[in-house]
Amino acid sequence: MTQTPHTQLSSARVNWNDPELSLLLKRSENWQLDNRGGFTPQDVQVYLGWSSTVGRSAMLVWERDKSVVLEVDFPLGKGDQVRVDKHLGDSIRTLWGVVVEGREGVREEDRRRGIHLYWLQVR
Repeated sequence: MTQTPHTQLSSARVNWNDPELSLLLKRSENWQLDNRGGFTPQDVQVYLGWSSTVGRSAMLVWERDKSVVLEVDFPLGKGDQVRVDKHLGDSIRTLWGVVVEGREGVREEDRRRGIHLYWLQVR
């Protein structure tokens, strides 16, 4: 038997014309989330296509559950199948994933180095 948690809905009304709300929304409209600060980057090898034999160097900059973020200086396309090899001492851990989303890096250093960030769904 599956139980769903009890949720309580609120019918609070939002005054979208409230000057304080408008000010808050204006201040946050250019925010860009970048989770790279909370994870120690790892050097990895990225292989485009699951049977590829030629890898390219990249950085794994975030990982959680079935998602990873790669920092690369080469293009990947949405839907691309990617193999990522992480070196762990004498062994290699292989991740198999699909590119879900990508964008140019927004940090000054990213722009100088031509860095792009790609989110992968790990299989």
